[in-house]
Amino acid sequence: MECVVQGIIETQHVEALEILLQGLCGVLKERLRIHEICLKSGPNLGAVASEVRLLCDLEQPEPTWTVRHIGGAMRGAGAEQISVLVRTMVESKVSKNVLRLFYALGYKLDHELLRVGFAFHFQRGAQITVTVSSVNKMLKLHATDEAVPVTPGIQMVEVTAPASAENYTEVVSAVSSFCEYLAPLLHLSKPGISTGVVPTAAAAAASLMSDGGGTTL
Repeated sequence: MECVVQGIIETQHVEALEILLQGLCGVLKERLRIHEICLKSGPNLGAVASEVRLLCDLEQPEPTWTVRHIGGAMRGAGAEQISVLVRTMVESKVSKNVLRLFYALGYKLDHELLRVGFAFHFQRGAQITVTVSSVNKMLKLHATDEAVPVTPGIQMVEVTAPASAENYTEVVSAVSSFCEYLAPLLHLSKPGISTGVVPTAAAAAASLMSDGGGTTL
């Protein structure tokens, strides 16, 4: 299970966001270059469609693979009242032959993306990860070197934290509290709910760039 919120920011303000995150997190960023392959099940695997994502970390000296399955979101009155999406998620490290395996099982390629940017991993009431990346599409199959931006000038920001049925309320609170610090630069909401860029981003970015990011909180 994981808690997640997403938002977008103009590329020109990403450096200011990085300065803010560096001050808030107190850890060094990690470079991000992920080839994401989305597969969907064929009719031979049942009436209910299944989707898995294969993530290849291209920043490693030897690319590493992870398989991720994102399940349904928590439902009910309680879920509607919180600003963070709580959903089931299972992932595991796999070998480089994983794509061949899923093709053999009957899965088909739906789409693929290249995410390039950076990430911060830190403890702040929960084990939180913030990723900031440009989302790129491939013009040819698996041609990551020829990827082009899906939305030029815009980058995606995602805040996630692992949770369980026992502690998700505490994790939701930790994620929500952290997101408030980012509010001058971007608005974060449940995936699928687009809120656009924040009108105050330019002024907030200029302030951050001038003072160098402030203090670690």
